[in-house]
Amino acid sequence: MSEKTTNAEVTFCEHCGRELTVDEVCEFDGVTMCRECLDDRTVVCECCGDRIWNENDYGDDSICLCESCRDENYTRCYHCDTLLNNDDVYYDDDDTPYCYHCYHDCCSSPIHDYAYKPEPVFYGDSDRFFGVELEIDGGGKDKDNADTILDAVNGSSELIYIKSDGSLNEGLEIVTHPMSLDFHKNKMPWIAVADEALRLDYLSHKTSTCGLHIHVNRTTFGQTREAQDDCVSRVLYFVEHHWEELLKFSRRTESQMNRWAARYGYKDSPREVMDNAKKKGIGRYACVNLTNYNTIEFRMFRGTLKVNTIIATLELVNIVCDMAVKFSDDEISKLSWTDFVLSIPESEYPELIMYLKERRLYVNEPIEDESEEV
Repeated sequence: MSEKTTNAEVTFCEHCGRELTVDEVCEFDGVTMCRECLDDRTVVCECCGDRIWNENDYGDDSICLCESCRDENYTRCYHCDTLLNNDDVYYDDDDTPYCYHCYHDCCSSPIHDYAYKPEPVFYGDSDRFFGVELEIDGGGKDKDNADTILDAVNGSSELIYIKSDGSLNEGLEIVTHPMSLDFHKNKMPWIAVADEALRLDYLSHKTSTCGLHIHVNRTTFGQTREAQDDCVSRVLYFVEHHWEELLKFSRRTESQMNRWAARYGYKDSPREVMDNAKKKGIGRYACVNLTNYNTIEFRMFRGTLKVNTIIATLELVNIVCDMAVKFSDDEISKLSWTDFVLSIPESEYPELIMYLKERRLYVNEPIEDESEEV
């Protein structure tokens, strides 16, 4: 009920008995009181603004709530009983409510939610780092499986973490911290990732859901946004100019590309491709995702548990980034696919050369692929 001032000239407070002047009289819930008693015995619900008796306050030391607002907008942590706004509640797999701290203390899971982004740990000595997101499916969104993969890979360091992904049916997303190409090739235990995933009945290539996404730090292209965009425009041009070859490299179909990694569209110059990309507004489901502030993300590639393919893909992305930095717009626009593959030093990029031959994307006679994608 609302409070109001009565019109009586003289009356008494029904709680303290004090005689009141007209200006001092307050009435609430049929009871006449002085202002002091009103403030002592009632509170205002901070959610709806209604006044209630103290004994009907269902809030806590930090907030006053009427019963209906408490029931509609708040709940309590199952573990510590803290009152929580519904927007701040964390739920476990059984829909048990927790506050942030109790959730992480009591329900810590090796499988983080999709939005999880830890403070990055950089591995390797380089100005270019690659963060890999490898999706695997079919073995279950299983905490024990996630723990097994983490134990096999991380050792005493956190090289990878695992997230859930709504695009997967029964799978996991394995995410590396940022690593130099050399670290990925020589120190990151990709063989352990693949072996454990396969042993636990996961697949990646042989699914319709999985991708292999590679993030590259924007600072490798320059220190200013203008310098970065200049280089990234050449990345986009290379992708559009050699779309057919990269489609074959990716192991995806055109329809899969349209769904998960859409192209921006070919234009006559790198700057035009970049301008078109900014106007088109595809969002993150683009062949090269530009929506992240600190990285660009190559999303074209199908998932795989074949280590050679993972390394070959990283090598390809590295060379494309190198060319974007070193070449002019004119040089990259004149670069044919044959010129590109012939410029790759085989001693530095053996996995890439082998993969290009397997996919019949190299100029020499193709070789037979001795192992299947998984």
